Amino acid sequence: MSSAYLIADINLHDIKRYEVYVRNVPALVERHGGKYQVRGGDVEVLEGDYHPSRLIVLEFPDRSAALAFYNDPDYEPYKKLRHSVSNATLVLVHGC
Repeated sequence: MSSAYLIADINLHDIKRYEVYVRNVPALVERHGGKYQVRGGDVEVLEGDYHPSRLIVLEFPDRSAALAFYNDPDYEPYKKLRHSVSNATLVLVHGC
């Protein structure tokens, strides 16, 4: 069983309202065995035409744990909040 990573590229347009998400979602991530590996910070693009805004990388024990977090009914209101304050791309990848 290998780790799974949920990678989000988030372009915020209402940082103030996003703070509610930031305060509440980490406990849900932890509930599913996840942990933050990257939470924002400076990004240096080494190749290609890519302009990420805010990158988040969450590590989960496996794919099922990552999907359990993403589909958790307790996460749903925060997912809706994130949709209302940002444009985002999320991908799920398996680790080595």
